[in-house]
Amino acid sequence: MGLYDYYLALRFRLDDTAAPEHVALVITERDLLEQGAYAKLEAVIRWAFEYGTERVTVSVSVLDEAVVPTLSRELRELDTPYPIAIREPGDTERADAPVQVNIGLGGKREFAAVVRSLAEEVDAGELDPDDIDGTDIEERLVFPDEPDFVVKTGAERLSDFMIWQSVYAELYFTDVNWRDFRKRDFLRALRDYQDRQRRFGR
Repeated sequence: MGLYDYYLALRFRLDDTAAPEHVALVITERDLLEQGAYAKLEAVIRWAFEYGTERVTVSVSVLDEAVVPTLSRELRELDTPYPIAIREPGDTERADAPVQVNIGLGGKREFAAVVRSLAEEVDAGELDPDDIDGTDIEERLVFPDEPDFVVKTGAERLSDFMIWQSVYAELYFTDVNWRDFRKRDFLRALRDYQDRQRRFGR
């Protein structure tokens, strides 16, 4: 760790503000084509847990779903001591692991699947539409946990990321591309999070 990285880490640890419990990383399939991209992802996941995070969600946006099997195969080989749950388009099983990876399962598609599920239960007489609330939606999401902090590299655009879950998340955009993202950049993001006053929509 360089001197500046050490300084940022010290400032972070001396701050009374708690670390985000759930960090989400938004990257693209193009980011994963860069040399060393998977090693970088392993490193960022380690940094997150090193500085107090309890859960990491990685959302990989894809333009062509044909690449999903390849990405899934590579991501399942990540070298991390934490269990990983990977979900793809068409998956409905809830993701429940310290590291969750979303490959191309956009927020619109996930939410539409929940709406269809609710509509089917209403049609079958299993659910009264007047009783439906946010909890019913959350119980049916593939990625049910709300991130505290969302980090997006390379551009100020979230794409189709966890539409329901991230409504109250703190968003952090950096123009540093994924291949150039360093520990100091992650620490800067955490320091930015500590400087904010979360309002949860209030």
